[in-house]
Amino acid sequence: MNNLTHFDKSGRSRMVDVTEKNDTVREAVAQAMVIMQPETLRRIVNRRIEKGDVLGVAQTAGIMAAKKTSDLIPMCHPLAITAVEMEFLPDHTTSTITVRARVKVTGKTGVEMEALTAVSVASLTIYDMCKAIDRGIVISDIKLLQKSGGKSGRYERPSI
Repeated sequence: MNNLTHFDKSGRSRMVDVTEKNDTVREAVAQAMVIMQPETLRRIVNRRIEKGDVLGVAQTAGIMAAKKTSDLIPMCHPLAITAVEMEFLPDHTTSTITVRARVKVTGKTGVEMEALTAVSVASLTIYDMCKAIDRGIVISDIKLLQKSGGKSGRYERPSI
């Protein structure tokens, strides 16, 4: 494992200095699972939730969250994100929605945290909009699927 770079010489937390790093195209894909009752999923897909278009609002929430990550995670650098794509994959056999985010930037640091924040907030938005009919919704398996760019290169989560 590499040395931890978020500590100064006295062991205090710090924001890593990326001044001398080269700008590269960086991309990250993250995913979360939202598990619910079959009727809840049916109502989401058919746009029959009283609060409105759940997946449309969750898409906007995910994009906004990616852009605000540095306001939420103390050591994240503010980034000029160039693209955020949200994807929602309902599965009626498992009563789940897979939430995916792909985030891109040309910059000095990666966008893994932005992609993870996007799927987290999009999933929380689904819960918020559906909690009146299904308080048992579970958000799980938030994870980075892949990242590319920068000195450390490409990472892809192994299939299990």
